[in-house]
Amino acid sequence: MTPFSPTLDHAPFEFRQSETPLLVSMPHSGLEVPNSIVDGLTEQAKKLPDTDWYIPELYGFLESLGVGVIKANYSRYVIDLNRPLDDKPLYQSKTTGLFPNILFDEQPIFEAHKSPTEAQRAEFKEHIWQLYHTTIAMELARLKAKFGYAILFDAHSIAAQVPMLFEGTLPDFNWGTNQGASCDQALLDAVLDTIDPNYSVVSNGRFKGGYITRHFGQPEQGIHAIQLELSQATYLNEEQAAQSIYHLDNAKLPDIQKQLKRVIEACLGTRFDAI
Repeated sequence: MTPFSPTLDHAPFEFRQSETPLLVSMPHSGLEVPNSIVDGLTEQAKKLPDTDWYIPELYGFLESLGVGVIKANYSRYVIDLNRPLDDKPLYQSKTTGLFPNILFDEQPIFEAHKSPTEAQRAEFKEHIWQLYHTTIAMELARLKAKFGYAILFDAHSIAAQVPMLFEGTLPDFNWGTNQGASCDQALLDAVLDTIDPNYSVVSNGRFKGGYITRHFGQPEQGIHAIQLELSQATYLNEEQAAQSIYHLDNAKLPDIQKQLKRVIEACLGTRFDAI
């Protein structure tokens, strides 16, 4: 088991090594909030509305393909694993930071005077953020040494409409490669080629890749990183989601899982010269 702080209730993440050159990261699917701060959450925040809901379930086929996974256990409201430690903004438009204080609907996450203390935040940095990123770095280094290159797939999802972050309705598949800087174009082309015409798609639109993609994606060093921000309209029951009730839509689920499997297989099928 991954070592973790005795004051935290759970290990910071779950990790399975990869048998392929590909590692999938799931930094925003965590549902846990430490007992030390959970009572400070507002009633709406306790519903964890900004979670990347059901990402582990959507990618449940990964083990059968030999693909490694690292998935967060703690909510992004504890610490956002896809933000830099210096909390420098990744986008010029409005967004949330390393320690979010507002929900995507701009309501507060914590009750007045109940936000985590500086000591708690320091603990979350050391025992959640640092461990998550160190594990990614070590696994990518191992994969590169074994295969000559490594691929990091950062798996996310978000509501189709979030006025604070973007206007209108988000496309179904939102690819981010830091404007082409985080991976070879061949990887982006490969995943784009798999998308069924029934789904809408964009690359490097509102979402260009967060810190994980931008930091670890070093194609000139043989490490290629790509982020997928999947619209939750592709798999959630939207009527229930509007009421902050998050359930899979069983009519949508088979199609999106088949599509995601084709995407992952396209990643595995993209070969790079050893560096």
